[in-house]
This record gives sequence, C-alpha cells and structure tokens, in this order.
Amino acid sequence: MFGLGVPELIIIALIILLFFGAKRLPGIGTGLGKTVKEVRNIKRELSGEKKKTEKSEPAEESKSEEKTLEGKVADKIFDKVPGVEHARKIKDKAKEIKKMVS
Repeated sequence: MFGLGVPELIIIALIILLFFGAKRLPGIGTGLGKTVKEVRNIKRELSGEKKKTEKSEPAEESKSEEKTLEGKVADKIFDKVPGVEHARKIKDKAKEIKKMVS
C-alpha cells in the first residue's frame, strides 16, 4: 500500500489525531467514507453506461464530445459543492455573450 508499513501508518494516525482532535475524527471519518462510497457509485454507474453504449452502438463519437471518466466524476462531485452551479451558470452566460460579440 504505497510503500507504507505499520509504523508509518501509526505515526500518520497520531499526527492526524493531534492535528484534528479526538472529537472531530468521527465526523471526518464519516465524511471520508461517504465520499469514497459516492465515488464508487459514480464509477459503477459510469462503467455501466459505458458497457451499454459499447453493446448498443459502435464508438463513432469524437473525443471532444465524449466525456472522460474523470470529467464525469468531477461533475458529480462539483454538483454537491455549494455555489458551483451558480458559477457554472455565470460561465455559460459569459460564453454566450462572447459568441454574440465575436
């Protein structure tokens, strides 16, 4: 596991305990667990979509139209962050205005 042994993991755990404190560790663990679960669900969902499209149609889409797995995961995660949707709307409006001006 990344070349880390038991002594290194214990030292890292102690540093985290000292840095965050015992009261905040359960919340951090819960949040981390939910994040890992969400990423796995997204990966499973996207790999299922990919298999369906491969079976139904040959891949004739250009790379610019096709989103990468990382891009789809980023979109799902950013949708959970407050304010990102508003920023995307502003960005889309700016693109529209730029097209009108050009």
